[in-house]
Amino acid sequence: MTSTTPDPSAESPATGAASLIADEAAAVRVLRQFRIVFNTVKSHFRQVERDTGIGGAMLWALSEIRATPGIGVNDLARALDVHQSTASNLVKSLLDRRLVAAERSDRDRRIVLLALLPAGAAVLDSAPAPFAGVLPGALAGLDLATLNRLETDLASVISLLNADPASAKVLLAES
Repeated sequence: MTSTTPDPSAESPATGAASLIADEAAAVRVLRQFRIVFNTVKSHFRQVERDTGIGGAMLWALSEIRATPGIGVNDLARALDVHQSTASNLVKSLLDRRLVAAERSDRDRRIVLLALLPAGAAVLDSAPAPFAGVLPGALAGLDLATLNRLETDLASVISLLNADPASAKVLLAES
């Protein structure tokens, strides 16, 4: 006569159901946290637009141009961590609104150098900070260990979403 011992790793149906309910409750709590983050970002960008008449991405670009007079479009794209074509579209909008001026470089006529105009300075002076948005500032306030955990955990979420990596270069203010 042989006796069987239960497999300690096997869950009983009751334990499995409780675990599933706990997992779903945790997923709902995390979903709510994502909503808080996204809605805070959206609220900031709406406030920027109400206060300045321009979107958050244009405001950030203006602040980078003020911080680095003579910045080129490629360097602006790097500063904003966006694709060059996105930066070019932002610059075109800023030029159309007469918030910045563009001048060809004397050394290389292909390079366009940007300068803040008085109207652009007035927009920045009336804008709520932070110019880059609230999320980059919040992330910058986290310690490296927390940022590394977030990066790893968000990579898992991104993978499950089958998300397009190209969307990493789309500004939240523009989405």
